[in-house]
Amino acid sequence: MTSRKKIAVILKGYPRLSETFIAQELLGLERAGFDLTLISMRHPTDTKRHPVHDEIRAPVHYLPEYLYQEPLRVIRGLVKSARLPGFKAAFRAFLKDLRRDLTPNRFRRFGQAAVLCAEWPAGVDWLHAHFIHTPASVARYTSLINGIPWTCSAHAKDIWTSPDWELEGKLSHTRWTVTCNQTGFDRLRGLANGKNHVHLSYHGLDLDRFGRFLGEHSMRDGSDPDAPVTVVSVGRAVDKKGYDVLLKALSLLPADLSWRFVHIGGGPNLAAMKQLAETLGIAGRITWNGALDQQEVLDHYRRSDLFALACRITPDGDRDGLPNVLVEASSQRLVCVSTNISGIPELLQDGENGLVVPPEDPKALAAALERLIRDPALRKRLGEAAEQRVRAEFDHHTSIRQLKTLFETEWQAA
Repeated sequence: MTSRKKIAVILKGYPRLSETFIAQELLGLERAGFDLTLISMRHPTDTKRHPVHDEIRAPVHYLPEYLYQEPLRVIRGLVKSARLPGFKAAFRAFLKDLRRDLTPNRFRRFGQAAVLCAEWPAGVDWLHAHFIHTPASVARYTSLINGIPWTCSAHAKDIWTSPDWELEGKLSHTRWTVTCNQTGFDRLRGLANGKNHVHLSYHGLDLDRFGRFLGEHSMRDGSDPDAPVTVVSVGRAVDKKGYDVLLKALSLLPADLSWRFVHIGGGPNLAAMKQLAETLGIAGRITWNGALDQQEVLDHYRRSDLFALACRITPDGDRDGLPNVLVEASSQRLVCVSTNISGIPELLQDGENGLVVPPEDPKALAAALERLIRDPALRKRLGEAAEQRVRAEFDHHTSIRQLKTLFETEWQAA
């Protein structure tokens, strides 16, 4: 039987309400028998926690978020790390990267790696990074310094906003990398220089936590002002979520249609979204909930009539992979309308288990919304098909088994 190693998992921040898929995976690995230590590059900023965070037993070790905030700790880290055999090779790699990326961020990642090496958790002999941009930079420098092998989970923004040279360098050094959608997989596989170590692994959903909805969604059709159809969306107010497009689409709905929109999530664009809603004349139909925990979100899925998310590709290449909220909503028989970018068509097929429209097209999105609002039978049919797809193909136990096999195959060969 393969011996289990202790794994340090580098995260950009922990815990985070917007990264339930990561917390779910961490808990799944623990339940599969893995001994984890979490390394967070940032302290938490969310005021709430999901129940899953309280179930994870792994200790959390916080690195200096900014080097100037803890200068003595950084100096001690550099001094101790400089004594390790791999420090010179890591420093050469850092200088090579710095010539292409002369930013404070690059210095920060090397400093964080030095601190991590100096404060290395006892007994840990494997390193895994969530996200192939900044966490993977820390993981790569750390691995070069202390010789601990590393692996990586890549997701969305990290794949599409990282330059080719940086991805190629990390992929050449990591033992394997997984990603959660086909388009991300294709990009990484193309940059792996012939190495067959990039794997497609959908996150899936903890279907015990998102059990079957035994009630019924309403049969409202938007004709009764006293019984508006509820459109819900869950997501951070950031450019790639396309909330400006969604708000414009809502403003294009016919005046005789009764609806209300519920948004769940925080984010830097929230104030701008609220102002846009005022400008469009629809603010009175919108409820802004801010960030909610998982149980509260689940309750909204069950009380709503349809789910909408207008994902887009931003000018810098940022985009979603396969938004977990679409999988969550689908698990509750809540019909979804979204766009045809990234991994979304891997879940939603237009007219079969949801509606899919082009990005950046408020008119097309408005037409899809109107169609679903007016036709509760269509919502019911598509929602039932979506739930069947999720429960058949997006169970997170599948991804945990795949990760378990990948880790143990490496350890068996070592």
